[in-house]
Amino acid sequence: MFEGLPRLFPIWLGTALFVVPVSSAVAQDVDGLGDLKLPGISRYAPPNSETSLALGGSGAITLSAQLTDKGADITRGIVWRIFKPEPTSDGKLPMVASAHGGSAVFQLEPGSYLVHASYGRAGATKRITVGKDAKRESLVLDAGGLKLDAVLSGGVRIPPKKLRFSIYEGRAEANHDRALIIPDVEPNSVVRLNAGVYHVVSTYGSVNAVIRSDIRVEAGKLTEAAVEHHAAEMTMKLVRESGGEAIADTSWSLLNESGDPIKETVGAFASMVLAEGDYTIIAKNRDRIYQKDFTVVAGQNKEIEVLATEASAINPEDGAD
Repeated sequence: MFEGLPRLFPIWLGTALFVVPVSSAVAQDVDGLGDLKLPGISRYAPPNSETSLALGGSGAITLSAQLTDKGADITRGIVWRIFKPEPTSDGKLPMVASAHGGSAVFQLEPGSYLVHASYGRAGATKRITVGKDAKRESLVLDAGGLKLDAVLSGGVRIPPKKLRFSIYEGRAEANHDRALIIPDVEPNSVVRLNAGVYHVVSTYGSVNAVIRSDIRVEAGKLTEAAVEHHAAEMTMKLVRESGGEAIADTSWSLLNESGDPIKETVGAFASMVLAEGDYTIIAKNRDRIYQKDFTVVAGQNKEIEVLATEASAINPEDGAD
């Protein structure tokens, strides 16, 4: 399901089997502690030693994780963290062991523990009991993958360097804000997430070419979503005659059709990606100000010439600067 702003049209959503992690497309996966939120664990303290396993006990436990309850064991990319369930005096849960990889074997003193498995941004927490006899425990992550891309009208590919995605929680707060999960996701990278609905924002350029979509991630599958940006890249230059050289040291102000300023820049050229619509560009060079109205048509990149003539000049006292 999609919900877009005016003139924003997501176009395609598909799912495919999500079997193993793709190592070349996990730039957004975080293995360190950082600001990772662990389900059911709000505050915890790192282990006092650098030893990854809590050795010295006689209870061996093997931990494994699956994407779905009938899925195969995940063989790599899992970060295991084991905590004592009783908080310390500062209210944090002490972490006693950790490991990276697939299935892991821990030697722990008999007792009760909380186990958290993270797989990218997907994760699950489970309470376990360790005794003297060896045992196995498995965690079902209920997770899948999300792969995002965007195109221009007619299916034209967008340069990846000018395209970014941000993933938010699907449910908005009372003030309509949404919690940001992952910013600056590169196109065609695989992000591992718990199953559910997420709010995805696709940004082309840095001005106003934005699409918002609600996308559902299914457990055990790779969800691929592509959206269509109705925008174009425009390059403005101030010239003394049509086809002439751009005049340096020009200040630029871009106004939308309502007359609100949305972008300012300085230079001989002003290049920017804009959503389709009507705009006014104002160029200031020395003590002279010039303006031109223009229309952005989706998918049609153009060069806009602003003529430094009396016909395009405006009076600074009219409110332009």
